Amino acid sequence: MNIKQLYTNCLAQGAYYISNNGEAVIIDPLRETQPYLDLLKQNNDTLKYIFETHFHADFVSGHVDLAKATGATIVFGPNAQTTYKSHVAKDNEVFTIGKLKLTVLHTPGHTLESSTFLLEDENNKALCIFTGDTLFIGDVGRPDLAIKSDLTQEDLAGMLYESLRNKIMPLPDDVLVYPAHGAGSACGKNMSKETFDTLGNQKKVNYALRDITKEQFIKELTEGILPAPQYFAKNASLNKTGYQNYSEVLAKGSKALSAAEFESTMLQKNVLVLDVRKPQEFSEGHIPDSLYIGIDGQFAPWVGTLIKDLQTPILLVTPEGREEETIMRLSRVGYDNCVGYLDGGFATWKNAGKKVADVKSISAEEFLNYYQAGTHTLDVRRPGEFETCHLKNANSSPLDFINDWVELTDHTRPYMVHCAGGYRSMIAISVLKAKGIHQVTDVQGGFGAIKLLDKARPEIVLETAKA
Repeated sequence: MNIKQLYTNCLAQGAYYISNNGEAVIIDPLRETQPYLDLLKQNNDTLKYIFETHFHADFVSGHVDLAKATGATIVFGPNAQTTYKSHVAKDNEVFTIGKLKLTVLHTPGHTLESSTFLLEDENNKALCIFTGDTLFIGDVGRPDLAIKSDLTQEDLAGMLYESLRNKIMPLPDDVLVYPAHGAGSACGKNMSKETFDTLGNQKKVNYALRDITKEQFIKELTEGILPAPQYFAKNASLNKTGYQNYSEVLAKGSKALSAAEFESTMLQKNVLVLDVRKPQEFSEGHIPDSLYIGIDGQFAPWVGTLIKDLQTPILLVTPEGREEETIMRLSRVGYDNCVGYLDGGFATWKNAGKKVADVKSISAEEFLNYYQAGTHTLDVRRPGEFETCHLKNANSSPLDFINDWVELTDHTRPYMVHCAGGYRSMIAISVLKAKGIHQVTDVQGGFGAIKLLDKARPEIVLETAKA
């Protein structure tokens, strides 16, 4: 028996490979299929089923391409409807993997088709559950993604309460919980950085599994949910209807362009230049009006939050050797229209004598001088971060909602911009500059660096102090 968690940090996502006696299943695969095909070959396994815990909203699953490549059957839980061939399982339907059994437990609440898969050995001993977004480590799935005209988030939260207590909590305490996501995902509020746990321990520490009433559960679960990123509904739709073959997406995007070819393509309608280098490299020099989202941060979620149209033609400026990786990570959230990359990276553009822009970046100590002199400060962290601890005269301007507030920003005023450490502030500055707001300065090290300064302490407001 082989149970392998395949965890992808940038998406905070867990896929699973289970095999026994030459048969294998994969649960919630990512878009690119080759790693799974390699695993099957290494283990000399035949892929029998591809299980989907639900229609994912935060990434495009690889189920369609993987089924075409292997002949495996795609399996969803009850209520699922797809435009491609799939098997919609009944509640408590049992599937075999060699001598192992995998039982579908319908656990609606996060979405209507959400299901948990219970794995048992040949002696019917419960080993683990693959919970998707129904149960996380330290949290449960948000109930606001599958709202319909006849259903509210409170209705779905009530369903989730029943699913947890009737289907999951009665299982043995030593059963391992393998969720679809961990800390960093927008699919829940309080997820742990741990990627698995025992069910017994979750019953002790997970707020959603406490002995509380349904009404209390619904209230706690629905409070403080940030609006879902705009790409969530679009990714869920792709997972229901299918998508372009990944190898075709990769081939189209892997087009090396000279500086002249790159510039010519830039002039075409709606083309976006996306720079994915390190923040400091972007600060020192970049193509004017390009959007910055660093490949070494939470790249895919920020792409999905900030680029509204999945079909936007995208030109890439990447570190050399990371072009294919960037195309792949864009495709994971449905951005399949890369049209090429700058061959040789930004140096090619600069060496060709093309126009270059930069970002003024100052130390935290220098920033405080401007701040105390009254320069307007934008804090682009999330609302919860701001509420916990912030500069008293800073303006909460979350990056998550920049497309909403940027149009209201005064183009004539200078701004200091900070986040927690410097990644999100550079993204925000690139958006502001592209919108014609050029008097923007980045604070190196962000709020993390600011709060270490003795002279900053009188300027900081703590949540406990406000209370």
